[in-house]
Amino acid sequence: MENKKALIIGAGIAGLCMGIYLRKKGYETTILEMHTISGGLATAWKKKGYTFENCIHWLVGSKVGEQMNLMWKEVFDINQLKFYEDEIFQVIEKNDERLIIYRNADKLEAELLAKAPEDATAIKEFTGLVRLFSTFKFPDSDAFFSRMLYYVKIVKYLPAMNKYSKLTMADYAQRFKNPLLKHFFDSGIGELSLLAIVFSLAWMHNCDAGYPIGGSLKMIGLIEETYKKLGGEIKFRAKVKQIQVENNRAVGVVLENGEQIKADVVISAADGYATIYKMLEGKFVDNKINKIYETYKPFPSYVQVSFGVNDSFKDEPGFINILLDHEIEIDPETRMNNLSFRIFNYDPTFAPPGKTAIVCFIPTYNYEYWITLRENDNSLYADQKNKIAQEVIAIFEKRFPFAHDKIEVLDVATPATVFRYTGNWKASMEGWLLTPATGFGQLPATLPNLKNFYMVGQWISPGGGLPSGLLTARNVSKII
Repeated sequence: MENKKALIIGAGIAGLCMGIYLRKKGYETTILEMHTISGGLATAWKKKGYTFENCIHWLVGSKVGEQMNLMWKEVFDINQLKFYEDEIFQVIEKNDERLIIYRNADKLEAELLAKAPEDATAIKEFTGLVRLFSTFKFPDSDAFFSRMLYYVKIVKYLPAMNKYSKLTMADYAQRFKNPLLKHFFDSGIGELSLLAIVFSLAWMHNCDAGYPIGGSLKMIGLIEETYKKLGGEIKFRAKVKQIQVENNRAVGVVLENGEQIKADVVISAADGYATIYKMLEGKFVDNKINKIYETYKPFPSYVQVSFGVNDSFKDEPGFINILLDHEIEIDPETRMNNLSFRIFNYDPTFAPPGKTAIVCFIPTYNYEYWITLRENDNSLYADQKNKIAQEVIAIFEKRFPFAHDKIEVLDVATPATVFRYTGNWKASMEGWLLTPATGFGQLPATLPNLKNFYMVGQWISPGGGLPSGLLTARNVSKII
């Protein structure tokens, strides 16, 4: 394949992995990235000595020898990452009440039964699901006999998948009486499939979902390093305006600066909506694709308040969800009765010694408000960001009074920030939300009547996450 050239749009996790797989197959590859760095939505940023993480909570594949660990080794040396494994997933608090969500299903069950014995039936049902799916494996081969053997192996999981794939987090929350336990299932994104949290806790129970020290920047840097060592090229500040098509074949791209680049194959690892309806002008769609973009729900966008604190937060939880006595307004359509804080006391690379990076991540679907506000009234935009930041800090300092007057650095990102740097549709934090309607199946990687073109990444894999970038690139490279 030495004379074959592939253009890959987007240097996020999917684009980088795609570049690696195609380089290994002999393709000449160029990744076109609109930003100045790789990573896309898998990123973090530095400010006055602090690093503020925007993506990784945990990485599926941290356990040596497990399925995803072996797949990650195909695209970078995962042994260069050091993983942190806390026994606690998160802590939920309201005033003097406290509920600990453990990663281990046995500890989790004991904690929930002790705090909410009235919910014993639903608790045992849920932790039983976590234990069941902790041994579940995804298919890693498209070979006929491998597939047949795989289907035999997953028979025991099918009744549970069929039953619980129809439920959302909000549906399951109705089974609980305890307010903190109900909150765990009902807070955040209620439309999310119940099986999404089941699989997350199942990976944690199996000790296969650790946090990589150094976060997104460290991991993306290692993958980019692999790609470049294989001879791959990345062009930064190279935003694609149009995918060129001749005789129903993708033959190259046109950049916003007017530059034309030809190729034998074009792969989009960029935003799905922009790819299909802007770069390709909506010319290669059918009813199924239109229905997906009309009815599927993407993940929300977010406001992220990050700050650096001159204290170590030793022995404090790494992830705390505080239920409020009152609602706070984030934008005209978003009010929150809880705030979650990630306290990076476990990642020494994110702050100077004795200090800690803190991130408060607040979901919102009102992306248009923020984008319009920034475009039309930058002063009011700054005021609104500061207002939210001060409310968040006040709540944080009430819970951690020793942090008062110790905040050294403050940073606020909004949906306008997300859209400006990633171009992701509706400023979404990922791609399609995993719901009962989407199911777990991968969406088509090709478009009707268009040859030599493929899509990879979160917009063809409901549920998103870093593994979707790796897995879709792995599968599509085999097709190519």
